[in-house]
Amino acid sequence: MSALTRVREPYDDPGRQAQAAMMGIYIFIGTETLLFGGLFLTIAWLRLEHPDQVVAASKAMHWLLAGVNTAVLLTSSAAVAMAADRAKRGGTGAAWWLAAATLLGLGFLVLKVYEYALEYQEGLLPVAASGSALSGPMHRLFMDLYLVATGIHAVHLSVGILLMIGLALGVLFRKLPLPQRAIVVVVCGVYWHFVDVIWILLYPLLYLAR
Repeated sequence: MSALTRVREPYDDPGRQAQAAMMGIYIFIGTETLLFGGLFLTIAWLRLEHPDQVVAASKAMHWLLAGVNTAVLLTSSAAVAMAADRAKRGGTGAAWWLAAATLLGLGFLVLKVYEYALEYQEGLLPVAASGSALSGPMHRLFMDLYLVATGIHAVHLSVGILLMIGLALGVLFRKLPLPQRAIVVVVCGVYWHFVDVIWILLYPLLYLAR
């Protein structure tokens, strides 16, 4: 990693600078884990306390569509990993992998909006002019948690997409010299993988309760 980093103040050693960058992203991920951890625990508590209602609510979800979205997001993680590998070697090949991850991330959001639209039409979303199909307070609470958790995840993914676009443009127009600044791609890749892991945990909790 040390050979891949251009030294900037206040560091005088590329290895230390790279370690600091990685520590920074891990601290950030730790704080975000606290946010999503609270949601995971709340969903798990609801499942334990009201299993029948949660299972019934989960069965009404579009699990197959969400499964396709899971595959899309996992593929995007593979593209980001390839981008990081190419960045370490230098060259503009990383830009195309970053562009692929961007398109896959956008594809995920498009499918998610389509899923929201279906749920709205079916009366499953706890928002105005919807919610007619919610069978009771626990069903509504489950859908509240679903909307909050997936909405926050979508915001995080949107941030990741903006990062991927910025990196791809930086590589293409040589504003981000590689491999000297490959650490930037690596750090942003760690963030992207974290967002993917969050979805991998949300998918069984929300869609596969049985």
